[in-house]
Amino acid sequence: MTAAMTTTNHDTIRKWIEAREGQPARVKNATEGGGGLLRVDFGKPEDTLEKISWDEFFKIFDEEKLAFLHQDMTEDGQTSRFCKFVNQD
Repeated sequence: MTAAMTTTNHDTIRKWIEAREGQPARVKNATEGGGGLLRVDFGKPEDTLEKISWDEFFKIFDEEKLAFLHQDMTEDGQTSRFCKFVNQD
């Protein structure tokens, strides 16, 4: 796997997600920390996720003090969709 990077920059996160046709989402009925568990929904919407606005997404992101771990390219040069939310260190 190629190197993964971490960022908290909202513009970088939004551009990365939108470039991969992703949508901001959270897990339905999950209220960890009050805002829910953030996810990125790619392609066909998943039943367990609810779409949220970018404003709501980044409000939760900041309140939970998260960072966005992501990979730009796979080892074979394809666009990667690998991402996850981690606690800021």
